Amino acid sequence: MDGSARHHEQPVSGAWANHAMTAIRTLQRSFAGGEITPELYGRLDLTKYQTGLAECQNFVVLPHGPATARPGFQYIGSVKTVAKKTRLIPFSFSTEQTYVLEFGDQYVRIYTNGGQLLDGTVTAWVTATAYTVGQIRSNGGTNYYCKTAHTSGTFATDLAANKWYALSGSIVEIPTPYLEADLFDIHFVQSADVLALVHTGYAPRELRRLGAVEWELKSIQFAPTITEPTGVAVAATGTGSITYKYCVTSLAEGDEDESIASSVVSTTNNLNTAGNSNKVTWTNVSGAVRYRVYKLRGGIYAYVGQATDGTTGFVDDNITADLGTTPPTAQDPFASTNNYPQAVSYYEQRRVFAGTKNKPQTTWLTRTATESNMNRAIPSKDDDAMVIKLAAREANVIRHLVPMADLIMLTSSGEWKLSSGNADALTPTSVQIKPQSYTGASNVQPAVTGNSILYAQDRGAGVRELTYSWETQAYKTIDASIMAPHLFTGYTIKDMAFSRSPYSCLWVVRSDGVLLGLTYVPDQQVLGWHHHVTDGEFESVAVVSEGTEDVLYAVVKRTIGGNTKRYVERLHTREFTDQADAFHVDCGLTYDGSPATTFSGLSHLEGKTVSILADGAVAPSKVVTSGQVTIPVAASVVHIGLPIECKVKTLPVVVETQGFGQGRSKNVSAVFMRVYRSGGISAGPSEDRQTQFRMRTSEPYGTAPALKTEEIKIVIQNDWQTGGQVVVMHDEPLPMTLVSMSAEVEIGG
Repeated sequence: MDGSARHHEQPVSGAWANHAMTAIRTLQRSFAGGEITPELYGRLDLTKYQTGLAECQNFVVLPHGPATARPGFQYIGSVKTVAKKTRLIPFSFSTEQTYVLEFGDQYVRIYTNGGQLLDGTVTAWVTATAYTVGQIRSNGGTNYYCKTAHTSGTFATDLAANKWYALSGSIVEIPTPYLEADLFDIHFVQSADVLALVHTGYAPRELRRLGAVEWELKSIQFAPTITEPTGVAVAATGTGSITYKYCVTSLAEGDEDESIASSVVSTTNNLNTAGNSNKVTWTNVSGAVRYRVYKLRGGIYAYVGQATDGTTGFVDDNITADLGTTPPTAQDPFASTNNYPQAVSYYEQRRVFAGTKNKPQTTWLTRTATESNMNRAIPSKDDDAMVIKLAAREANVIRHLVPMADLIMLTSSGEWKLSSGNADALTPTSVQIKPQSYTGASNVQPAVTGNSILYAQDRGAGVRELTYSWETQAYKTIDASIMAPHLFTGYTIKDMAFSRSPYSCLWVVRSDGVLLGLTYVPDQQVLGWHHHVTDGEFESVAVVSEGTEDVLYAVVKRTIGGNTKRYVERLHTREFTDQADAFHVDCGLTYDGSPATTFSGLSHLEGKTVSILADGAVAPSKVVTSGQVTIPVAASVVHIGLPIECKVKTLPVVVETQGFGQGRSKNVSAVFMRVYRSGGISAGPSEDRQTQFRMRTSEPYGTAPALKTEEIKIVIQNDWQTGGQVVVMHDEPLPMTLVSMSAEVEIGG
């Protein structure tokens, strides 16, 4: 803010001092309604009007009512390729082990706990050693990532064969096929240490965490996890002219995953003759706990018996084959171009895929308790893989799969549910698909919280909420942005992420680089929008759990020295014990050490004017030169970064009774604000006519003025207008929380 436009508290004076008027006192106890559209300024009947704001910039409205200046974003590092767009994707192995993945043009980098994942001390590459995908080894002073499992010969030969991928210094990096243009159309779902990735232009893949610094990305093999038996043979005891044919399958632990059938073997015999039998044998399969033996009957291989682990033989003495159980048939529906899925999820112990170019309304579910086994038997069994086609009026692609009590299918034109019609387990004979509404979702991956799905609608702009209604016994969708359409009109949504702690908030990246926030607590009927800007553009967001909070990471495009830069930044916690620890600068860094006056390591902000908080006191702004700044007084804890301009603007003053005040000129003479641990407060009738509250009271000079937790009064400049609105500004690197606000308003005659 221009300091020349800022004034300190002064009494009411000027040409309007004797204006004929009526004085009233307004009171706003809560700001949880957030920012609302100007189209609602006449709706005094709405509860939202009593808690809403005309503008809420860089403030977060809290579920219990206050509006608090958001913390700043910490600088973590630059993306690999600053000229290209980059997307963030969360990876949560557990609540204690969480990562943020930087997906760029044909690579992935990894962040954890506010830093970039480094490979640490890397073992040297050794000749004639077997290596697996994901291992990192050093050779000739460079670290390499193993792309292809192999037994190495010479390193030069392996490198030329594209078996290794050179890393940038010590940064863990994984090669990918995904191009910049396709990054934001990748959809994903995670289970334990496996992240499944799908895109209609690429074969489905899995990103696996093998160890602290070892990760692998590989195509999903849609086949059983266990191989079929080999060395199958059959020997007859007795004689006859009847031909008998057999095949064998192996079963993994838990009997959940069955291999395809082995090669067929045959012999001649007559099992109707007493004492005659056929013995089927095979080679033991590693990991198998049982084997199933099938015999040809009526043109179908049908079950005749089984053998346990370690037993590699089975005797058929004229057992009647069970036509109800047959070996699975190999299936890979995603084996070619135009057959790659768009959506992926989990539901009822199955991994689910949907929405290929050739079959946009088809859904595929793996066999029960498997992630990639698409095999089916004839006749079908309850645990078989399933293929289900959505029969709709319009041939619109299935874009998202979201598991709730039912499997929710979001298409470009409507919302559907897939469930078991008889309330039992989902099987090929019990599956049902029913429409729920006809709105449609965009391609942005939705967020899930509690019993709700928050998603970007396909046509127009805005965020919708899908929840189950017990009254209608169906899912209903409502417009979560209906009170703030001005935040979306003319824009599209590019990315979303949801944080649950310390407050529930949906973060939405708008196409112009503005970050929108939705404070979302539906059980308390709290849906409050706020918008956030910085010296740059937000491009992608992701939320992961770190410690006791969910943490927002963002890719921010900034212009530094006339050049485009893209940084990964992390929203700082708003919790602090000491005033010196409050962090309210963007793209900022913190020095914590012995008292100093000069601070380096700021080359990422070269040429920028930065705000500085030194030991809890606001230091003069400085321009970063040669990557450093100097402050006049030495300090031990110093936060340096781009300034954040926070703004709250109240709604027009109208007294509901008989519309009193409407159409009359108004002047706000004083503002009373209850604040909590706040500093750097100013207020006025507009942005350029601000009166700053004097912070220093009894504190001795040389120490930081204490943050205020009290009711403060600011006498502001006269400004007769029809709205009678108040603008509260905050642009210093200090915290501010506005609890409630009242104003003395003079209404002209």
